[in-house]
Amino acid sequence: MRKLIAFVGLLGVIYALALQHGAFDRAAAPIASEAQAQADPHSTQHCDENTLASAYRSHASRVEVCGHGIIAKVLKDDTQGTRHQRFIVRLPSGQTVLIAYNFDLAPRIEGLRAGAPIEFAGEYEWNGQGGVVHWTHRDPGGHHPTGWIGYGGRQYQ
Repeated sequence: MRKLIAFVGLLGVIYALALQHGAFDRAAAPIASEAQAQADPHSTQHCDENTLASAYRSHASRVEVCGHGIIAKVLKDDTQGTRHQRFIVRLPSGQTVLIAYNFDLAPRIEGLRAGAPIEFAGEYEWNGQGGVVHWTHRDPGGHHPTGWIGYGGRQYQ
């Protein structure tokens, strides 16, 4: 009986370590319930969307941003190098931004369609068309802040 208890305890420790190191983070996870979303730093309720507008106005790049909007257009996948889903989001301000989502490092977002609401967090790079948000996923090396996409009731990262 002691061996069984020790074995179950060991499995618990292994599971806790796997969780801590993100072993189960590759798949898309459901977006948190409303109560959890209020405490979640990824929620747009805690997102300072002025950071994105300010970065665009000042032509800034390498700025961590978050926001939400409506998908204006779904573009063809970029398959040169690491593969990215690309889509244009119209923000509440009217500005548009290109989102580049690396589906080699994170699960592909299924069912993207124009007119659908979307939330995002990632790194902004300025350009004259409104800019690009990339790093919308976890960094497997752990050197870059985690980005994410909220779409269709799920969170992708």
